[in-house]
Amino acid sequence: MALKGRRLGGRRFRRQYGIGPYVLDFCCPAERLALELAGAVHDGPLAHAYDAARTAALEAEGFRVLRFENRAVFDDLDGVLAHIVAHFADDPG
Repeated sequence: MALKGRRLGGRRFRRQYGIGPYVLDFCCPAERLALELAGAVHDGPLAHAYDAARTAALEAEGFRVLRFENRAVFDDLDGVLAHIVAHFADDPG
């Protein structure tokens, strides 16, 4: 809900946004910002390797990737939102 309706810095976020073969949890296309939420399924060496390859591919497309543990979103939403805003460009354009 915190990302709906341009509530966060006037930016539009899209949920389940596709880039190439990947579907992002959330994306702000104007900021070229990809938000990924990580739960227990992301633990382990195979998952870490996949996530690293995915991040590299998204960065090659010009996106910045921010990953957050699901727990952080529930326990410290304000901190997560502040971290996202810190990665915005100056102009909400």
